[in-house]
Amino acid sequence: MAHVAANLNDKEGSEEFAALLGETLGKNEKFEGNVVKGVVIGLGDDHVLVDVGLKSEGRVSLHEFTRPGEDPEIKVGDSVEVYVERMENRDGMSVLSREKARREEVWIELEKSHEAGERVTGMIFGRVKGGFTVDLGGAVAFLPGSQVDIRPVRDIEPLMNTPQPFHVLKMDRSRGNIVVSRRSILEESRQEARGELLENLAEGQVLEGIVKNITDYGAFVDLGGVDGLLHVTDISWKRVNHPTEVLQIGQSVKVQVVRYNEETQRISLGMKQLEADPWEGVGDKYVSGVRFKGRISNIADYGAFVELEEGIEGLVHISEMSWTKKNVHPGKIVSTSQEVEVEVLEVDLEKRRISLGLKQCQENPWKKFATDFKPGQEIEGEVRNVTEFGMFVGLTEEIDGMVHLSDVSWDDQTEEALKAFKKGDMVKAKILEMDPERERIALGIKQLSEDPYEGAMKGMTKGSIVTCTVTEIGSTFVEVSVNENITGTIKKIDLSRERSEQRPDRFAVGEKVDAKITSIDKKNRKINLSIKAREIDEDKQAMKKFGSTESGASLGDILGAALQENKEESEDK
Repeated sequence: MAHVAANLNDKEGSEEFAALLGETLGKNEKFEGNVVKGVVIGLGDDHVLVDVGLKSEGRVSLHEFTRPGEDPEIKVGDSVEVYVERMENRDGMSVLSREKARREEVWIELEKSHEAGERVTGMIFGRVKGGFTVDLGGAVAFLPGSQVDIRPVRDIEPLMNTPQPFHVLKMDRSRGNIVVSRRSILEESRQEARGELLENLAEGQVLEGIVKNITDYGAFVDLGGVDGLLHVTDISWKRVNHPTEVLQIGQSVKVQVVRYNEETQRISLGMKQLEADPWEGVGDKYVSGVRFKGRISNIADYGAFVELEEGIEGLVHISEMSWTKKNVHPGKIVSTSQEVEVEVLEVDLEKRRISLGLKQCQENPWKKFATDFKPGQEIEGEVRNVTEFGMFVGLTEEIDGMVHLSDVSWDDQTEEALKAFKKGDMVKAKILEMDPERERIALGIKQLSEDPYEGAMKGMTKGSIVTCTVTEIGSTFVEVSVNENITGTIKKIDLSRERSEQRPDRFAVGEKVDAKITSIDKKNRKINLSIKAREIDEDKQAMKKFGSTESGASLGDILGAALQENKEESEDK
């Protein structure tokens, strides 16, 4: 074409120009709409003048000679291919396009690669709705967002303006549309890497991977074509409540293959296995009874975990947190990251568990109270709670003593006795019993006064004959009052030695009867009596006085003698 341009004004060269033009166009005699070769004859600030052998040169925008991200490299005399859009415009210049020429060249090559399933090279240079634009050496293609990578890409910048391979998914020349994929290239490489990785995979192997997904129980790590599970317990020797405390998606990690099942192709990974085991030598250092300082690392409903050193934790069970706070959540006693002193209670090396005590490092208020006070001593305190079985009285800021229902009143052993007390009342009580080990202190209010029952029971023993008054008549018993403080019961069978007389209805309320005490229930302040036993005793005494039936005397004789004696005694009076 340079030879053609040199002979444009030479009449003799017109024939040669026609020949060369025919050679350029071949059988297609139409110049417009074809790609032809030309020579750069001039450079402007924003354009390039190209001579393609027509009547006038053509002007092409300078940016059409520039690839994305590159500086233009064009100079006068360079041979270039351009697309002839029009032979001559109104300014008398040829309308040329370098981009369309390049596009035509590229389209031909892309179609060949597409048909052969071959990869093409391009550069991502812009963003559009739903994806990105890719320069395929002059042709612009669309890269959907889903075809950028195997996993979602948060930052596209590292991929921009970098030559990389793509697969052509679809081409539409009539519309000028090309759709490409980078993901398919990665999947091919991933599949190749997967096969190679699984073939050489072995337990104990150390690999590099990318955190692909995070769950509550661990993280899935992409090892390059195959995923492995990094369980939360294998992330670190120290406690990890959730994998997100240590890992994040996209993070590069070094892991060790802990287990590999060839049949299921399941891979278990570990990170802590690459570090020294902090439990080595724990048995020698952490001995029962020794105290250490640590930091509260986690609080649960059942206690608090204390980090003693990196990777070594122990549990303070809720029962070992406080001497006095029993039904309180651990979070109300300690807080996360708090520095505490604890005592080693037990070490289980096999299960990797250390039981710790927090309260053991504090003075036991129960033992101190038992040292300062003695049973029988009177004490005053505030009623802190009233229940159906008694009430709790505050003895110190931390310790409560309990007054059982039975120790409130001598007279009333029911819940009615508790109605005289309410929360906040100040009461006096006597210490009945102390058990520091079981953390119990028994108090009594009624013990502050003498037991009226004891006085009423003076002179009363089992076997004594007492005079009592009928207070209640039941179907199977008779209730009697021995004195103002003592009540007794005479069962139906004990109403008489004669079966026919064993009827409660033959007695009347207020009637006085003599009966023998058969048993005494001091706890319930009741006695059992028997008229029958009294009658039998009287018969035995009479028989002893007047002779036994075995000596020849009859029961009638004995009774007659007894009646006669009573008569004589009456006359003497």
